[in-house]
Amino acid sequence: MLVAGFPADAFGTNCYVVATAPGEQCVVVDPGIGVLDQLDALLAEHRLHPAAVLLTHGHLDHTFSVAPVCGARGITAYVHPGDREMLADPSKGLSSDLTSLFGGRLTYTEPEDVAELTDGATLTLAGLEIAVDHAPGHTGGSVLFRLPGAGSSWEADELCLSGDVLFAGSIGRTDLPGGSMPAMLASLRDKILPLADDTVVLPGHGPATTIGRERVSNPYLVEVAQVGGGRPAAPTRGL
Repeated sequence: MLVAGFPADAFGTNCYVVATAPGEQCVVVDPGIGVLDQLDALLAEHRLHPAAVLLTHGHLDHTFSVAPVCGARGITAYVHPGDREMLADPSKGLSSDLTSLFGGRLTYTEPEDVAELTDGATLTLAGLEIAVDHAPGHTGGSVLFRLPGAGSSWEADELCLSGDVLFAGSIGRTDLPGGSMPAMLASLRDKILPLADDTVVLPGHGPATTIGRERVSNPYLVEVAQVGGGRPAAPTRGL
């Protein structure tokens, strides 16, 4: 299996491509701001042909290029219904300060073909079987994408594309519209902690990690596992 990616210049948002092998169809995950040239180069390098775009959530730094990526190829964008409205109006997920920062500076287009993700569903796309877990907290519609990792660079039993739910050493912020710390902690307890320790996590920002590493070192997972430990400082990562 081929998994490759790069951080966008804006906000360092990780954009990934996943395929069964070079020269095959692929899925594109989270095409953010200003990624088109890098994405086209990555697709050309591995001779890949996008079959769909998967969105871990609706924030602008993860969705900005979804319309041109989908429109140029006539493919579908997948997003959870909890974040669907942000594809039409990105300001729905931004604070007033961020709305003022972006106001009028970025021209955004909603993708023509959008399909909604369902918790517990398995998507069959580009020869891949991708499990979907609804994991709200960073946004109301945040999801995890899980798929077998055998044959990937990590030779893991499972890969988890975690978006802004889980990072190496931290979690996504919960102070933007649609965010909720109680929902985030529930998602960490119910969707993250049950994963196997050797699961490789590919987050929306920053380096890859593993569930085992985060289980013992990430203060938020430690808090959830201990139930009642002192709460770490509020997370600030993500848009």
